[in-house]
Amino acid sequence: MDHTRERAEEENKVLGIVRKVNIPKLLVINKIDIKNPSHMVQYRFMEEEFDDVIELSAIDGKHIPLLLNAIFERLPEGSPMVDTSVMTQPGINLDSKTFIAEIIREKAFLTLRKEVPYSLTVVVDEIEERTNGVMYIKARILTSADRYKGMIIGKNASMVKEIGATARKELEVASSKKVYVDLTVEVDTHWADYV
Repeated sequence: MDHTRERAEEENKVLGIVRKVNIPKLLVINKIDIKNPSHMVQYRFMEEEFDDVIELSAIDGKHIPLLLNAIFERLPEGSPMVDTSVMTQPGINLDSKTFIAEIIREKAFLTLRKEVPYSLTVVVDEIEERTNGVMYIKARILTSADRYKGMIIGKNASMVKEIGATARKELEVASSKKVYVDLTVEVDTHWADYV
């Protein structure tokens, strides 16, 4: 929940869904870095409906490890689905390169918004833990035309740097390691073959 917004129909619908499921539930209150406006009192009554309440700031990264721990404590144990020697925490059915590629691709779409249609993919070429403990990731953003390449790179490489920085932050949380993301952008008219 976003405590800076007044409780409305959307929050009531979510609460209705939560009440119907019989699985562990977490109430996550975001934007604790913002003091005003605050409608926290409108969400406090919900606490008894949940197994745990976590207040965090997604933008500052405050209490994100608490949230991850709370999630993983409640997940049923199963067989490993990813190469845990590289990524220690992603609980999804993807290999590490695919997981990393999807994180980078998501950050590209969020950074570029509607400027670039869904005409790109990401290929991870290398994942290596260096002797200094840093996880080195070499990846390429592939797009179908030169005009998109320019938009993805941005003026003074501002866009590709932002994509790399936001992906790095998420990968550091997921891996509990320092991460270096080496991103390049290439035109490949056959990029859909990699998907």
